[in-house]
Amino acid sequence: MPEVIVVPFRRIALGNRDEFRQAGAIKAALAEFISTLIFIFAGEGSGMAYSKLTHGGPSSPAGLIIAALAYGLGLFVAVSISANISGGHVNPAVTIGAFLGGNITLFRGLLYIIFQLLGSIVACLLLEFTTGGLEASPLTLSSGVSVWNALVLEIVMTFGLVYTVYATALDPKKGDVGTIAPIAIGLIVAANILAGGAFDGASMNPAVAFGPALVSWHWTHHWVYWAGPIIGAAIAAAIYEIFFMDRSHEAVPVADY
Repeated sequence: MPEVIVVPFRRIALGNRDEFRQAGAIKAALAEFISTLIFIFAGEGSGMAYSKLTHGGPSSPAGLIIAALAYGLGLFVAVSISANISGGHVNPAVTIGAFLGGNITLFRGLLYIIFQLLGSIVACLLLEFTTGGLEASPLTLSSGVSVWNALVLEIVMTFGLVYTVYATALDPKKGDVGTIAPIAIGLIVAANILAGGAFDGASMNPAVAFGPALVSWHWTHHWVYWAGPIIGAAIAAAIYEIFFMDRSHEAVPVADY
C-alpha cells in the first residue's frame, strides 16, 4: 500500500486586493466590527463595573466568575449575530485559523482582523466615555507567572477555542451541531477564563488585549497575547485539517449549482 502523506494547510487561498472593495467583503467586515464591539464592550465593561462596585478592590473569585459569564455570554451573542454574514469570527486568532484551513482568503482575513481591532478600540473608547473617564484595564500577568507560562497557557486555551470552532462551525459534516456552535464557542471561552483568568487574564483573542492596551497605552508583555493565540489557532487548524476534516461530502455552494 502506498504511503499517504497528508499536507496541512493545502487549501490556503490568497484571494486578491479587489476584496477590499467588494460590497460583500465590506459588509462581512462591518459585521465583524459590530460583533467585536458588542463582545468587548460587554466583557471589558463587566470588569470595570465590578471594579467600581468594589472600589477598585483586588481580583477575587467573584470577579473571575463575572468575567467568565460576561465574556462567554457576550461571545455567544456576538457569534450568533454575525454568523450568517461573516462567519462570526470575532477574533483575529479564529480568522487566522480559518485562513490556514482554507475557509477564508488572506485578503478577506486581513480585512476582518482590521475591523475586529477597530471594534475593540471603539468599545474601549465608548466605555471610557460612558463611565466618566474610567480606562479599560490592559491584560497583565499575575505575580509568579512568567511570559513563557502565559504563552503556553494562551496556546492551550486558544487551541481549545479554535478546535471548537472547527468542530461545530467549520466542519462540513457538523450537521445539527452547527446550530449550537455559538453557545459552544461561548462556553469554551467562559470555561477557559475560569481556568486561566487568574494567571494571565485568559485572552485567547488578540482583539481583547489590543483595545485596552492601546487606550491605556500599556504594552508590557503584549506580544504574548498575539503569539499565544496565533500559535494555538495554527495547531488546532492543523490537527483538525489533518486528522478529522473530510471534505468529500462537503455541500456544493448554491452559486455553483
